[in-house]
Amino acid sequence: MVRDLSGLPPYQRIAAQIIARIESGELQPGDHVPSVNQIMEAEGVSRATAARVPGVLRAEGYATATPGVGTIVAQPKKLTAGADRLAKLQIGTATIGDNERVEILDAVRQEAPQEVADALGLEAGAEVARRRRRYLDSAGVVTVSTTWVSAAIADQAPEFLEIAPLPKMTFGLIEERTGRRVVRRRDTVALREVPAEVAVPLETEAGTQTVVVINHYWDQNGEPTEYAVDYLGVGRELSSEYDLD
Repeated sequence: MVRDLSGLPPYQRIAAQIIARIESGELQPGDHVPSVNQIMEAEGVSRATAARVPGVLRAEGYATATPGVGTIVAQPKKLTAGADRLAKLQIGTATIGDNERVEILDAVRQEAPQEVADALGLEAGAEVARRRRRYLDSAGVVTVSTTWVSAAIADQAPEFLEIAPLPKMTFGLIEERTGRRVVRRRDTVALREVPAEVAVPLETEAGTQTVVVINHYWDQNGEPTEYAVDYLGVGRELSSEYDLD
């Protein structure tokens, strides 16, 4: 979908155009972004307007200022959390970014750890199904994401335990197979040590502290459907943006 830029102030419109070039891959990490003089010449705007553009790119995480070099395209740090992928799925847009790819690491049945059992409303040790993925982009590992569902849901949706992509993700699969539609979620952001089983795919050392996003989901009857924990790649940033009008 092409964003309508006509109502934006000139400096924001120009910045959005440059961001689109970065997201499309036309401008790569390390490339120079257009200079103030280049923006003035290409866009026919004043120096004051053109000078505001690099600041927008830096504030949005798309560029960085390097002494002696200038403003260059930054390595991507922002990521899309699992809950935001749900929002993308619900409005019919792609849940994986153009520069992202996903690897299915495993899909197994296991006894529920206490944390998982509590989240799914089960007894500790009850059988659950676990699916673990790794998201990557041009800068490396974005996140290692683990999702758990009850054994009952896994029985109804056997694709969850297949080492293959889920076109509608876990949310869509559960709704399609069971009629249970996600209507509520809770997101918790915490700082945790990376456990040993996550450290290798996250490409870091066990015990390293990183940001973790924990997602709880409930259906239209108020019953939990899934529980997910995303370990962010070290140095990654979590960003959310909202329209307030």
